[in-house]
Amino acid sequence: MSARLALCLLLLCAWLSPAQAHKPSDSYLSLSVHGQRIEGQWDIALRDLDFAIGLDGNGDGALTWDEVRARHAAIAAYALQRLQVASDRGVCPLRATQQLIDSHTDGAYNVLRFQADCPGAAPASLSIGYTLFADLDPQHKGLLKLAHGGNTQTAIFDPDSPRQRLSLAAPDRLAQFRAYVKHGIWHIWIGYDHILFLLSLLLPAVLLKSPDDTDRLHPTAQSRGLSFQERNVPHWGIFPPRARPQTVPPGLKAAFIDVFKVVTAFTLAHSITLTLASLSLVSLPSRWVESAIAASVILAALNNLLPLFRGRRPVAAFAFGLIHGFGFASVLRDLGLPQGALLASLFGFNVGVEIGQLAIVAAFLPVAWLLRKTWFYRQVLTVGSLAIALVAAVWLVERIADIKLISA
Repeated sequence: MSARLALCLLLLCAWLSPAQAHKPSDSYLSLSVHGQRIEGQWDIALRDLDFAIGLDGNGDGALTWDEVRARHAAIAAYALQRLQVASDRGVCPLRATQQLIDSHTDGAYNVLRFQADCPGAAPASLSIGYTLFADLDPQHKGLLKLAHGGNTQTAIFDPDSPRQRLSLAAPDRLAQFRAYVKHGIWHIWIGYDHILFLLSLLLPAVLLKSPDDTDRLHPTAQSRGLSFQERNVPHWGIFPPRARPQTVPPGLKAAFIDVFKVVTAFTLAHSITLTLASLSLVSLPSRWVESAIAASVILAALNNLLPLFRGRRPVAAFAFGLIHGFGFASVLRDLGLPQGALLASLFGFNVGVEIGQLAIVAAFLPVAWLLRKTWFYRQVLTVGSLAIALVAAVWLVERIADIKLISA
């Protein structure tokens, strides 16, 4: 039975490894309205365009400028067919004017510049329809920045909300805030590396006992130099513990307090660096940030097999949360919002990340509490932690070497 569970967990490892561990598929659409004239710029990932219409002419897996330039007409046709802009008086026809290449935090993007002239007088509102990659990637999102008369507003398009009407006279700040809350929730839910890091730190929480119970049962444990975690969390499995306390039912209060400390530390840390990075006050190379996030998952999982943090999991959550915050910031930084609009979007996105994170904790804690005394939970703690470490190790090698070990 143990071997069967281990096989299932390793299959989970194989399933998660080729998945996009952190950065989802996004495009960045900027519209600037000047009377009847609209000037636009649309940054679309070359990897997404290559998958959709094929850009790699010789099939060697490496895109060159000549290969991309040869497909400019196809790129413009494909993209503009999937974007519709209309004023209150009718459709504003789009026409491509220029194509360039630019780098974002997650790779090279094709920059499609275009113009449109709306019929009649200057529009008071715009209806925008966005269906890029809707038939290929249900997780793809289009991040819009709309500028008019010194005001900037944002919106997020996905297959569930492909058409939106935006007022140019009175931007709906509440709708913008709600959109980024939703985006923050979704971003944490599809960020497998963030989820696995958090779960790795939370797994031992329901096995903690109160200090009074431990000291009463093992009065010499403190003198033997064992940390509170080592005295209270049984490390079953392939690595023997230094000392194994008697099984004492953990208190729900102790488990809740431990989870609260870990989540609060992680939240505080990534909120700090998310803000600093989004405001461009601190910047780190995306490749090294993503590699450090993968390394944090490995260490958090191995801590359940060997007590690396020695009872200081909240401290570890804070330290690694600083790195995770840089990963969250890549989405907002790539959008290039002005500071006023960025702060509102940043706050909404951060609120969404916390809501998504608390939803994961709320789903995890009751189940873990009910299963804490079972053989199954002991296997999850050991074999599951090992599987998480293996998944993260694959991510780490892929990110450091910029290779794909397991194809999707």
